[in-house]
Amino acid sequence: MAIRAEHEMHGRRKGRNVGVGLMLGGFVVLVMALTFVKITQIDFATAPGTVGQASGTSAQGDN
Repeated sequence: MAIRAEHEMHGRRKGRNVGVGLMLGGFVVLVMALTFVKITQIDFATAPGTVGQASGTSAQGDN
Protein backbone atom coordinates (compact mmCIF):
# COMPACT_ATOMS: atom_id res chain seq x y z
CA MET A 1 0.00 0.00 0.00
CA ALA A 2 1.44 3.35 -1.01
CA ILE A 3 1.82 6.24 1.41
CA ARG A 4 -0.71 8.95 0.69
CA ALA A 5 0.34 12.53 0.07
CA GLU A 6 0.23 14.84 3.08
CA HIS A 7 -2.78 17.12 3.23
CA GLU A 8 -2.20 20.88 3.07
CA MET A 9 -3.64 21.31 6.57
CA HIS A 10 -0.94 19.07 8.04
CA GLY A 11 1.78 21.12 6.38
CA ARG A 12 0.42 24.35 7.88
CA ARG A 13 0.02 22.72 11.29
CA LYS A 14 3.61 21.46 11.18
CA GLY A 15 4.86 24.95 10.31
CA ARG A 16 2.91 26.46 13.19
CA ASN A 17 4.23 23.81 15.59
CA VAL A 18 7.81 24.52 14.52
CA GLY A 19 7.24 28.24 15.12
CA VAL A 20 5.75 27.68 18.58
CA GLY A 21 8.59 25.30 19.43
CA LEU A 22 11.21 27.84 18.41
CA MET A 23 9.52 30.57 20.45
CA LEU A 24 9.33 28.29 23.49
CA GLY A 25 12.98 27.33 23.07
CA GLY A 26 13.96 31.00 22.80
CA PHE A 27 12.02 31.81 25.97
CA VAL A 28 13.77 28.99 27.85
CA VAL A 29 17.18 30.23 26.67
CA LEU A 30 16.28 33.80 27.74
CA VAL A 31 15.22 32.71 31.24
CA MET A 32 18.33 30.55 31.57
CA ALA A 33 20.59 33.43 30.49
CA LEU A 34 18.95 35.88 32.89
CA THR A 35 19.27 33.38 35.73
CA PHE A 36 22.94 32.79 34.93
CA VAL A 37 23.65 36.53 34.89
CA LYS A 38 21.80 37.08 38.15
CA ILE A 39 23.64 34.24 39.91
CA THR A 40 27.10 35.26 38.68
CA GLN A 41 26.66 39.02 39.12
CA ILE A 42 29.32 40.56 41.36
CA ASP A 43 28.52 43.56 43.53
CA PHE A 44 31.78 45.50 43.31
CA ALA A 45 30.82 47.76 46.22
CA THR A 46 30.89 44.83 48.65
CA ALA A 47 33.63 42.83 46.95
CA PRO A 48 36.55 41.67 49.12
CA GLY A 49 39.41 44.15 49.21
CA THR A 50 37.31 47.28 48.80
CA VAL A 51 37.64 50.20 51.17
CA GLY A 52 34.58 51.20 53.21
CA GLN A 53 31.10 49.76 53.09
CA ALA A 54 28.45 49.77 50.38
CA SER A 55 26.25 52.21 52.31
CA GLY A 56 28.91 54.91 52.15
CA THR A 57 29.81 54.91 55.85
CA SER A 58 33.35 54.48 57.06
CA ALA A 59 34.70 51.12 58.14
CA GLN A 60 35.13 52.28 61.77
CA GLY A 61 31.42 52.91 62.24
CA ASP A 62 31.63 56.69 62.86
CA ASN A 63 28.11 58.05 62.53
